[in-house]
Amino acid sequence: MLVLKVTKIGNSTGLLLPKEAAARLQVEPGDVVYLTEAPDGYRITPHDPDFERQMASARKLMKKRRAALRELAK
Repeated sequence: MLVLKVTKIGNSTGLLLPKEAAARLQVEPGDVVYLTEAPDGYRITPHDPDFERQMASARKLMKKRRAALRELAK
């Protein structure tokens, strides 16, 4: 478990990630992270959950329409 400190950054409030947490999340200064609600609290992730849902739908469609997509690729 890592402890994050809430700090004031200009007129905003921010969290400072320890080097270990940034390395584990594979983020660097300037990257975007997403705070999502989870059943046990909140989750910080570098992956956009909306994009993940859209890609799951796209994969399902591509699998269903494989023959049509193959013809379009010619």
